[in-house]
Amino acid sequence: IEKETQKLSSEPPPGVTAVPDKDNYRYFHINMSGPDGTPYEAGVYVLELFLPEGYPMEPPKVRFLTKIYHPNIDKLGRICLDVLKDKWSPALQIRTVLLSIQALLSAPEPSDPLDTGVADHFIQNRKEAEEVAKTWNSKYAK
Repeated sequence: IEKETQKLSSEPPPGVTAVPDKDNYRYFHINMSGPDGTPYEAGVYVLELFLPEGYPMEPPKVRFLTKIYHPNIDKLGRICLDVLKDKWSPALQIRTVLLSIQALLSAPEPSDPLDTGVADHFIQNRKEAEEVAKTWNSKYAK
């Protein structure tokens, strides 16, 4: 964990800052820039990441604290992402998880939703759903 933390501060993923909590080295405060060319562009999203006792044998727990309109992220900020569940491997690192979340922002997967209402909107009217995502982005993301 210490090595990963040092690497995150010396070589952060592009558009991401991950700072360990001063009172708990397993808890990270994350700021993630919305990817260019997406409805999330220019927004800065706040996430929390927690490394459970079983890490690296079990995946980190990550969730969005900033409201976001996305089919794979629910109202509580939980994220539907394979590397946080069944595709987790101890070879993966915090950095990989953060890059995967950024990729998910660039390419929503409405066919594998966590929020079915948002997913239906993305499937039925992608342009309108992306407009809602942009509105939420300007309203909630810093």
